[in-house]
Amino acid sequence: MGALSCGMASAVPAASGQPMSIEKGHFVLDGKPFRIVSGEMHYARVPREYWRDRLKMAKAMGLNTITTYVFWNAHEATPGHFDFSGQNDVAEFVREAKEEGLYVILRPGPYVCSEWEFGGLPAWLLKDPNVKVRSTDPKFMEPAQRWLHRMGQELAPLQLSRGGNIIDVQVENEYGSFGTDTAYMEQIRKGIVDGGFNASLLSTSDSAETPGSLPGVLQVINFGVGHAQKKFEKLHTWQPGGPYMVGEYWIGWFDHWGAPHHVEPAKKVADELSWMLKQGYSVNFYMFHGGTSFGWMNGANWDDNSYQPDVTSYDYDSPLDESGRPTPKYLAARAVIARETGVSLPPVPATPPTQAIEGIRLGESVSLWDSLPAPVSSAEPRTMESFDQAYGDILYRKRVDADVSGELLVDTLHDYAQVYVNGKRVGTLDRRLKQDRLKLALHKGDTLDLLVQNDGRINFGEKMLNERKGILGPVSLAGKPLHDWQNYSLPFTDSASLHYTSAACQHAPCFYRATFDAPVAGSAAADTFLDTAGLGKGFVWLNGHALGRTWSIGPQRTLYVPGVWLKPRGNQIVVLDLLVEGAPVLSTRKHPILGTTTVGIP
Repeated sequence: MGALSCGMASAVPAASGQPMSIEKGHFVLDGKPFRIVSGEMHYARVPREYWRDRLKMAKAMGLNTITTYVFWNAHEATPGHFDFSGQNDVAEFVREAKEEGLYVILRPGPYVCSEWEFGGLPAWLLKDPNVKVRSTDPKFMEPAQRWLHRMGQELAPLQLSRGGNIIDVQVENEYGSFGTDTAYMEQIRKGIVDGGFNASLLSTSDSAETPGSLPGVLQVINFGVGHAQKKFEKLHTWQPGGPYMVGEYWIGWFDHWGAPHHVEPAKKVADELSWMLKQGYSVNFYMFHGGTSFGWMNGANWDDNSYQPDVTSYDYDSPLDESGRPTPKYLAARAVIARETGVSLPPVPATPPTQAIEGIRLGESVSLWDSLPAPVSSAEPRTMESFDQAYGDILYRKRVDADVSGELLVDTLHDYAQVYVNGKRVGTLDRRLKQDRLKLALHKGDTLDLLVQNDGRINFGEKMLNERKGILGPVSLAGKPLHDWQNYSLPFTDSASLHYTSAACQHAPCFYRATFDAPVAGSAAADTFLDTAGLGKGFVWLNGHALGRTWSIGPQRTLYVPGVWLKPRGNQIVVLDLLVEGAPVLSTRKHPILGTTTVGIP
């Protein structure tokens, strides 16, 4: 196929009453061949106040479409209670895309992967130890169908043929990399259609090696830089009549704690993009703008037989960096799109300056040990999910009733544990490093504490099926099982109301609190990046917003602080740190520190 018009306009036109269709191997819109030039951007990873700015940037790069997942766990944090307000107002995100002249490809899952906590599935699904997610198991399918119907109430009216701008809706996500149950996929498709999405194209998105589609559903493929020609050859064998689209063109990659920061050269991306557009192929950049997995929303992978939790930043080496600023990759892609499509692009919008703030002294503190809730007794350690707890930490306490020396063995630790005897830390166990045992010598009357942190649920592959958090198996010492535990659920949902004092914290883990001014805040909205140097492992909140995780092992050292979340005076920061004591002093920087880079997708 030769080059096709990008179908760009100053605004998405009024619907003709017909959805986008496929004719003679082409996408067709308003009776004309249409080539999708899309970029992935997720509403939940970008402060709502910045949606419009980022969409204008997409338009200026030459995109005609925005692709977004819909994150089930963000909208139904507790069963049956749905939230589509504020940051979760995905319908408003879609409407703003239309106002900026952009169509939308919707990826509602219910599973989305995306390096997002548990692939977007709610943690409460795991309270029942027998549930099998992403299957026809009624314990999964019934709440999944309920979700698809409720989500449809928000978004189905925004389909193109109903006056909106949604042109395609994806069925599940990368199912070919997980299973082969056609009945499951049929039920998900039915849930999407019954939810009101019966006026758009339906599609599936998979790697070129493992198709997971259904008859009559458009197939698009996912691949990284340098693989376009080979992967499209494969798609030609699946879908010989076309159309041909890369649903996820991985132009960067995500980062794991304890590993390098990944980048892909801009020229390599631009050269391959040029080749794809010359063939007339449709493209979706993954990611156009990665943003941030704020809060506890980072996922994890299982690769090389090891657990690999993701960092908070989802910069992804995208054309727009984590704070929405254009990069060399943006400018290179923009030049290619303009050249290959012949479309005259709007100017690149200006971005406001960033700011740096010095001397944020964490002068108020309180030890976690002085802030414990009431415990629940059990014979064996219980998982977080059994307490309706999705995120945070959980403490397991055991009073030793006899002298004993030997190896402490924790069976199936998820994910990171600090071991204390009589309040003194004596060791650490880390799932990433396959650490599950420690030599101890205990005496009658000693208190053994295991403080376990959830570092993010796996979001890809069959390991998802057993991603409960805490301690999932028995605990033994010197070969003998340890029974009768006190379980302390620590979701950290109200850390700002703890009883802080001005004394330096001398018994980690500690909560710290500070108040600081931001020289440029309010309407100027100057972003900044919190430098976590000097912290150990923990979490940060700012003015009630959950910024994300910190860990001194890197690669990420700075947390993105949106300027719109700052105030000129009286900003409050709360830090939980498992390791650091005293009164740390923090600062913010004008630019992020994401770690030593490595080129290429692993």
